[in-house]
Amino acid sequence: MFKSWQALTLWKRVLVGLVLGLGLGLAVRYGTPESVNAKTTLSGFERAAAIGDTWFKPFGDAFVRLIKMLIIPLIVTTLVSGVTAMGDPKKLGSLGARTIGLYMLTTLFAVSLGLAMGTLIKPGVGVEYNTASAEDLASVTGKMAAAEEAGGFVDRLLNIIPSNPVAALSDGQVLPTIFFSLMIGIGILFVGKAADPVRHFFDSAAEVVMRITMMVMELAPYGVCALMAWVMATKGIEVLSNLLWLAIALYAACIFQIIFVYGFMIIRLFLGLPLKQFFRGIADAQGVAFSTASSSATLPVTISCAETNLGVDKSVAGSVLPLGATINMDGTAIYLGLVALFAAQADGLQLEMSQYVMVAMTATLVSIGAAGIPSAGLLLAATVLSVIGISAEQSLLIIAFIFPFDRLLDMMRTLTNVSGDIAVACTVAKWEGELNEDVFRNEAEV
Repeated sequence: MFKSWQALTLWKRVLVGLVLGLGLGLAVRYGTPESVNAKTTLSGFERAAAIGDTWFKPFGDAFVRLIKMLIIPLIVTTLVSGVTAMGDPKKLGSLGARTIGLYMLTTLFAVSLGLAMGTLIKPGVGVEYNTASAEDLASVTGKMAAAEEAGGFVDRLLNIIPSNPVAALSDGQVLPTIFFSLMIGIGILFVGKAADPVRHFFDSAAEVVMRITMMVMELAPYGVCALMAWVMATKGIEVLSNLLWLAIALYAACIFQIIFVYGFMIIRLFLGLPLKQFFRGIADAQGVAFSTASSSATLPVTISCAETNLGVDKSVAGSVLPLGATINMDGTAIYLGLVALFAAQADGLQLEMSQYVMVAMTATLVSIGAAGIPSAGLLLAATVLSVIGISAEQSLLIIAFIFPFDRLLDMMRTLTNVSGDIAVACTVAKWEGELNEDVFRNEAEV
């Protein structure tokens, strides 16, 4: 039995774990009876949530911690190794410009898709969003205050340059870590032969960290199962009752973005590569992204899928994907477009075309500028809502109304973000002549 299980490719095991976790969580959620004693009365849902927090969440958290443990070491080693593998500092500029340009383009398309889907489905019509609980209002207020402490756009850009690289590494600050790693890689290239020992060190370290990543990924089916069971046991299906159409619109738009934009337009038409192999190759990363709801936590798996399954050279994977995990937020862009339409429809506002354009441009720009700050999604939503004339007080009520259900929405947003990261990595690798098409076409079929 165990041999048959291990014989399955990892993405199939992750899928099985996700489905089993979904079923287990729902069984606990709707199968746990009410508990009554002399002191307290607990509903079945309350007991189910307690079971989820006690038995499922710790295992899921342990898996996420194992992955997060690898993020900073993986960024440093793969990015330095990738930069040095280029051999020419000028190539880094070309790669960076193409990467950021593609990320901006896909993000702009994503927010436009969100606006289009919001116009079509109309998720906010008839919704009373002023029913948010006092607890949710307080929680959202605190998170938004924490987000605003990050400062303005210029401050966030300046924070990319770490005043103390060691502190940035220890605190897990991704963008400063990327910047510092790029500087090390560029320095090695300029020093030349004298820096060969340092180059070999980072090459070897990258191999070691990647090996550890593969070991951790063997636990992915079990971690994904635990996380899904916890989400379903604590939230259940009924959490989406008030936001059913918003959830349908988001999932539909994200699926369209993944299949049509990333798959058909970029992979099939633009690159001339087979869709089947692409989606098989990224399945592991998609499963982890959906369960963890974190692009950064999924990063080790994302890099592994790009290199091992799709033949993206480490020089591209090690630089494009860490950057994508922090600034490429296509799923969030779709969400922001939908939230803007949701709020406008709930308030009975008729938006003009100029406002649609402003939402699209604002969401695209701030999604990159606000990357890496705490509770970025909350701050971004408030920023975008202000563009269409929604007051700060109304924005707070809308965000607090959505907040309890956001986990299930965030899972799909993250899956979209990660899928877009890999599609862009494949594109840049193809442009740079760093894509092994034999691996792309064959390896993912195993």
